[in-house]
Amino acid sequence: MSDAVFHPDVDELPLSKVLAALADPARLAMVRAVAGTDGLSCTLLDRTAGLELSKSTLSHHQRILREAGITRTRIEGSRRVLTLRREELDARFPGLVAAVLASPTEPTRAAAKAAAAR
Repeated sequence: MSDAVFHPDVDELPLSKVLAALADPARLAMVRAVAGTDGLSCTLLDRTAGLELSKSTLSHHQRILREAGITRTRIEGSRRVLTLRREELDARFPGLVAAVLASPTEPTRAAAKAAAAR
């Protein structure tokens, strides 16, 4: 298995694909979690984002974000670390990342479940 990870060129990113990736509340929570760091290990992403996801679902969401050009995955030994491609996205779509990060947060399933239990 190759250690190479596909990342699309920023010039090839369609706005529709970026917006579609950000439309999912779990992926939006993941982007917000990664945005507040210099890089976040994939194994800590769901907890940091306040999500309760299976490994396969988490991997799926990470792939969608990476293929949409929103995140970058780098390999550090046996770990994969996600970073937000903020500078590249800001150059391609000025103001988009700031608007996404400043928008009101939606409750995650875990938060909604906890609130319903009260």
